[in-house]
Amino acid sequence: MSDSRRVEVHPGCEVVVDFDPELTFECVDDCTWCCTHGVLLYEPDFFELAKHADLSEATTDFRGHDFVPTEEKDREEHVDEDGRACYFLREDGLCSLHLEHDWKPARCSVFPLAVTVEDDGLHVDIRDSAHEHCEGLDVSERKVIDNLDAFLPEVLWEIDDPTSDVAL
Repeated sequence: MSDSRRVEVHPGCEVVVDFDPELTFECVDDCTWCCTHGVLLYEPDFFELAKHADLSEATTDFRGHDFVPTEEKDREEHVDEDGRACYFLREDGLCSLHLEHDWKPARCSVFPLAVTVEDDGLHVDIRDSAHEHCEGLDVSERKVIDNLDAFLPEVLWEIDDPTSDVAL
């Protein structure tokens, strides 16, 4: 892609950006689409989560992967079509982990980006599903390329395979 460029996100941590550098993103009120899915946990996230939640209640194992599942919610808003949302998504549409502990799993930070590993390093692009469902793309002045450190925590460079869009 002609827009590809190498960007240093953290000292010594670079990515190849494969999306339009003019793209902006800002979460918008009441859009919790990304929170209606389970969250696959990288190993460091699993251990960090243990400091903030009871893992036996907040996580499950599926095909050898730890993740935060969705659960049935007794409400009409901030749920998927099936009435489910992330274990940590509160009734007001906010994340209890982020609000109460100023922390969230790396995959949550990454959204709406997709991280892939290629021969020349980590690549980031916009998830296909985000183009279809995310209301926060191109609605603000906050350029994604200028704020990559907010989306891409340093832990991504410490993991063998930080690919973010994994189907289970």
